[in-house]
Amino acid sequence: MVQNAIDAEIAACDALSLQATQAGAQAFSRLLDLAETRDSGQIPRIARFLATTYNGHAFQFDVFELRAVDVAISNDMLCCLDALRWGRADLHTLIPDGDDRVRAVIERWGLRWREGD
Repeated sequence: MVQNAIDAEIAACDALSLQATQAGAQAFSRLLDLAETRDSGQIPRIARFLATTYNGHAFQFDVFELRAVDVAISNDMLCCLDALRWGRADLHTLIPDGDDRVRAVIERWGLRWREGD
């Protein structure tokens, strides 16, 4: 009986992890598209967020920035954070050409890598 309960809990966590990763990848894709194609006051915040999810050591993000973007954008950011919490995959690896695209966004928006990164 105990083994069945443990197996059920593992299966439930696995389902939550998969769902969060899928939602996070879709949200990341939408945010990346905005950072690549738009030029409004919110986009530099999106670019910083994407850079942070790419390399949190090299790029810092103030969570209060979530209050300075539209609700749909902050919801996508929260989906990304939920996916990262489950640690199934780095989000940029789930997007076609994600590595190159995020690096291009970092370059486009003039974000600076911390020394040593």
